Amino acid sequence: MRVTGTGHASMRIDTAAGSILCDPWVNPAYFASWFPFPDNSQLDWATLGQCDYLYVSHLHRDHFDARHLRDHISKDATVLLPEFPTSEMEDELRELGFTKFLKAPNEQVVELPGGLKIMIQALTSPTDGPIGDSSLWVEYDGVRLLNQNDARPTDLTVFAELGHVHAHLLQFSGAIWYPMVYELPQAAKTAFGKQKRERQFDRTWRYIDDLKADHVFPIAGPPCFLDDELFQFNDIFGDEGNIFPDQSVFLSEYAKVGGTNGIVLLPGSVAEVTTEGATTTHPVPVEEFFANKRAHLEEMRERKRPIIEAEKASWRHPEVDVLGEMKRRIEPLLDESIYLAKGVGGPVRFDLVGYDGESVESIVVDFPGKEVRPYADEKVRYRFRTERALVEHLLHIGEVDWVNSLFLSCRFSAARIGQYNEFVYAFFKCLSEERLQYAEGWYDEHERAVDAEDITLDGWVVQRRCPHLKADLSRFGIVEGDQLTCQLHGWKFDMASGRCLTSVGHKIRAHRADADTPAPAGEAVS
Repeated sequence: MRVTGTGHASMRIDTAAGSILCDPWVNPAYFASWFPFPDNSQLDWATLGQCDYLYVSHLHRDHFDARHLRDHISKDATVLLPEFPTSEMEDELRELGFTKFLKAPNEQVVELPGGLKIMIQALTSPTDGPIGDSSLWVEYDGVRLLNQNDARPTDLTVFAELGHVHAHLLQFSGAIWYPMVYELPQAAKTAFGKQKRERQFDRTWRYIDDLKADHVFPIAGPPCFLDDELFQFNDIFGDEGNIFPDQSVFLSEYAKVGGTNGIVLLPGSVAEVTTEGATTTHPVPVEEFFANKRAHLEEMRERKRPIIEAEKASWRHPEVDVLGEMKRRIEPLLDESIYLAKGVGGPVRFDLVGYDGESVESIVVDFPGKEVRPYADEKVRYRFRTERALVEHLLHIGEVDWVNSLFLSCRFSAARIGQYNEFVYAFFKCLSEERLQYAEGWYDEHERAVDAEDITLDGWVVQRRCPHLKADLSRFGIVEGDQLTCQLHGWKFDMASGRCLTSVGHKIRAHRADADTPAPAGEAVS
């Protein structure tokens, strides 16, 4: 099995029974803030795009590059389609010209012509990517590969049970806006960033230990930031709180926990994987490339500057009545929302900075009042500040997912009172009837579900599944004093009260092992 690195989470898998191109991303994403690094735009995409199968793991725009898929990927390719709860991915791919689809039943092995076998695990929580994420398992002639990319399953048992895996490709770096955009003192940002960076690596080590593959390939990040306004987010300034460590840092950190089987794929690197080992060739020496990372980024910044400027010039739409359009699009969804609106529980404010860089229009999405209106000097739980032009553009193109467009761009600042609230972000990625109804149904189902199984952790009896996204706490749970941390997403709980310390809602059922009466079970939404 030959694995060719094609940048970020993208790769081409070649076997005698066919080729699979995964997640090809080349063009800038999220308001031209994210670029693939190292640069992959100069690869031979005319050849790489002539593939037998196409696999797109999910709709994040650093995985689903519509322009590149339209222009450079063969429409004769059969799309390996995850079993997602909505038809959005298939619909978008059909609009781009793809006509052949294999809808893979979730977690079921499918044998393709020539003896090539695949299995796709689809994750379908409203917080899994843009309503869904997935992983791809591939087997040919006894060689097995797992492309986990961004996905965060509760465990990897379903893959391990299919036989020993020889190549495990997974995310290790950040892909979020926290904590950089928050209006906090720099010392606090650094402390929170350091915690997040450590959690990212801890989660990665657990996945690697779960699968125990022969070879581990760090992929799916980090992006690079080439706009002058965002360049400081690149991990080249010695900031221990930077959440975007690169592949060379991965190898260094992995070695500290005993890892010796890591393999980096640059764009154009080729790994020949067999049951006996892996041989890798690179277009340039890996260590030398990352030693000169800053120079590569600065050269890339100058080369891509015209692309960024052209993108920026397309965002302004002064003809858009932002307040009126937000009311028209969002108020009907507020009227239909039960669980998300209750979960947000208060008004959310958008401060929109005008073209002059000074004037500000403040608009409130009032979840209890079920309306969008001008700000009225009240306290709000969440406040976002961004350029008016960005929201104009979202409304102009009818964007249904402001999280995986505006927020991932990092082109905003944020402030909040109290804990993180996942329902805020869940709502703003569900600005369509289809998405909202799915998310409401998912939360309804999970609120009614009772997790009856308990485990014992360090003298505490606690429900086995994390109230957040059902991670197995026997594997991901760590108890320190009276506090439990679920390492899968870093959520924390006060064991004595059951209260979630990370976000509203999600109370946990727990009591000391020597106590007579357990604490009452919590609800999924408060």
